[in-house]
Amino acid sequence: MAYNEEANIAEAIGTILGQPLASGRIAELIVVASGCEDRTAAIVSEIAGRDPRVRLIEQPRREGKASAINLFLGVATAPVLLMVSADVIVEGGTIDALLRHFGDPSVGMVGGHPIPVNRETTFMGHAVHLQWRLHDRIAREWPKLGEIVAFRNVVPSIPNDTAVDEISIQALVKQLGYQLVYEPEAIVYNRGPTTIGDFLRQRRRIYAGHLRIVEQQGYEAPTMSTSRVLRALLGSGSFMTPRALVWSIGTVGLEATARGLGHYDVARHRPQHVWEMCATTKDHIADAANGQQNVLVFHIVNFNRQQLELGVQATRQLTQRVRDQIKRAAGPSAIVSIRRSGTIVALLDGDREAAERIAAELVEQIDSTPVACGIIAFPQAGPPLAHPIPLPALEAEPAMAIAS
Repeated sequence: MAYNEEANIAEAIGTILGQPLASGRIAELIVVASGCEDRTAAIVSEIAGRDPRVRLIEQPRREGKASAINLFLGVATAPVLLMVSADVIVEGGTIDALLRHFGDPSVGMVGGHPIPVNRETTFMGHAVHLQWRLHDRIAREWPKLGEIVAFRNVVPSIPNDTAVDEISIQALVKQLGYQLVYEPEAIVYNRGPTTIGDFLRQRRRIYAGHLRIVEQQGYEAPTMSTSRVLRALLGSGSFMTPRALVWSIGTVGLEATARGLGHYDVARHRPQHVWEMCATTKDHIADAANGQQNVLVFHIVNFNRQQLELGVQATRQLTQRVRDQIKRAAGPSAIVSIRRSGTIVALLDGDREAAERIAAELVEQIDSTPVACGIIAFPQAGPPLAHPIPLPALEAEPAMAIAS
């Protein structure tokens, strides 16, 4: 669903069509361009001329994202539908990670894990990262799905006036008796607001939309619970330094303000389904990472064998120890998270050459544990590039490296 997305649409399509799939195939990719005043439709038409899977639907007038989604729902025929924002970049393996859950007939909808590309060294960058960290922590216990979702083709339409389309779909799927699943390994990169005004505008609209879902569909999003948000906040590690403490308190204040404004909008019956765009979220996402932020993917060599030899608890401690070493070497601004099966992902500020030097040093220095590493860089045009960091020769095992 696209409105004036010329900066990101070609790369968004490319990262989807280039996904290797083991759990299914991409039957078609539908772009609904709603009242676009830029080159979005022309770019999609050009891609469609080269790839018959790509289909463009143009709405002459911008009538809201829900209206565009209903057009999509009306023409898509595949048994599983996947919906992704036009302003995000999909990491390799994400679609497969979503689709594999549909082997379970009780699963009706699966959502992915959004990670912002904003630099966390500014107040607004901290606020955006904190928002999505809390989303991740809450969704692991109570699935709250957004940015990229896959769901069974059982939803005929959603309310045209909803401002939170994924939650509308989530409510309908849940009410049909299906299970919801949050898949943290299904990663998409997005850009959060970089000004206080855009942050408040976005959060105000979303909260008002959630309140309307409670009224319309009798369904409450998991993030509506203040107690869940507070528990996630206290366990998020967002108060470790004086600056993080002040910025986290400031972020809480902004969210509280946005929720108050959302309540006001609902009380005044202000429509939210055709919203004013947050301009700072529409810049080229790849540009935010190119020369500013790099994705380093580390993997503990022979992790599965070590898990068998040492046990689950010992290998979990090993992974956390490696994660801590990476965090210390990468610096306080780096975001380091543990993935499945001995994989650790670090988002690191700085140019690519500096990131490669740090990665190479880490591969050599991590205590007693051989670690392979790949670095993902986002060029100005074309798909993301992956580059392996050579692994030192090991006595007992052949050298190996991964790129992801």
